[in-house]
Amino acid sequence: MNNFALTAEQKEFRTVMRKFAEEKIAPHAAEVDKTATFPWDSFKACVEMELPGLGFPEAYGGSGATSVDQAIMVEELARVCASTSLTMLISKLGMIPVLYWGSEELRQKYIPKVASGSAQASYCLSEADAGSDVASMKTRAVRDGDSYVITGTKYWITNAGISDTYTVFAKTDPEAGHRGISAFVVEADWGVKVTKLEEKLGVRGSPTGEILLDEVRVPLENRIGEEGQGFYIAMGTLDRSRPMIGAQAVGIAQGAIDYAVNYAKQRKQFGKAITDNQGIQFLIADMETKVEASRGLVYHACSLVDADPDNELSKFGAMAKMFASDSAMAVTVDALQLLGGYGFTKDFPLERYMRDAKITQIYEGTNQVQRIVVARSVLNR
Repeated sequence: MNNFALTAEQKEFRTVMRKFAEEKIAPHAAEVDKTATFPWDSFKACVEMELPGLGFPEAYGGSGATSVDQAIMVEELARVCASTSLTMLISKLGMIPVLYWGSEELRQKYIPKVASGSAQASYCLSEADAGSDVASMKTRAVRDGDSYVITGTKYWITNAGISDTYTVFAKTDPEAGHRGISAFVVEADWGVKVTKLEEKLGVRGSPTGEILLDEVRVPLENRIGEEGQGFYIAMGTLDRSRPMIGAQAVGIAQGAIDYAVNYAKQRKQFGKAITDNQGIQFLIADMETKVEASRGLVYHACSLVDADPDNELSKFGAMAKMFASDSAMAVTVDALQLLGGYGFTKDFPLERYMRDAKITQIYEGTNQVQRIVVARSVLNR
């Protein structure tokens, strides 16, 4: 086990991030959700704070922060606006394959742009019939001299239409199953077309869509790693990114608790605050316990990203994402209940927190899949 505690600097960073999020991000959150528009004002504020580069090495224009630092950032953003937190998550996700498995030329070409906030990235793995079953993907990449020609459709792509680059997984050997998958960096203006944007329940400020690649030509040097290494790259990427989904879930849950508890302290029934009722106190105690347990598990998984990514990361990343997102769903439901009928209206943010929490149980591998990952890890040890 890799035990840790937050440093004084990390505690101070949380204080700074909370003040920033409440002043610069929170005022836009309700409108972003209502209009389902990309949170450009919030994104620009994050760029001014140099947040996009937080998790990248200094050699590529980043801050060189730890994964726990990144989790604190994501958590505090999600506490007020889950959509904005996702803008910080998704570009890092799109660049993880480049950072860990790409050539130095690819790293120097693309990561500094994303780290500065001048460019954004997407991760393109899923297809209509290839979500959890990645090996069933149909997208093809055919070698043609010094380039590849990629044809196929990718679904559930976060930041579709916003991103400047798309990290695309495609079959270079369709007969080899998961061993026939390769990964590529594809620039948007090479012919990536957004054919559909989804109307979603939550995180409505973050566009999710379908992208079409119709014989898009990609230079050989934009392949990430070797041919056939794509499945390994995809799984390794998700191992490193799932703890951040856990951090997002923790932030959503914390925001819901904070709002609901502050409301409950002011709400009076039968001549006293409803928090004087033991039933309400027990509900709050259970909510807080779930969030703190989730936070500890998430931070532990994040510390493994930096300390020991090839040992226990798959198991702890899956557990952190699964437990934190399940907790966030339960906590937001209970927080809404504390507001009673008011919580059911759009005049209060609890229904938004509840809608936003749901996706954390689904993307980057459903929680049912995460349970399979954890169980296999335990049974095979």
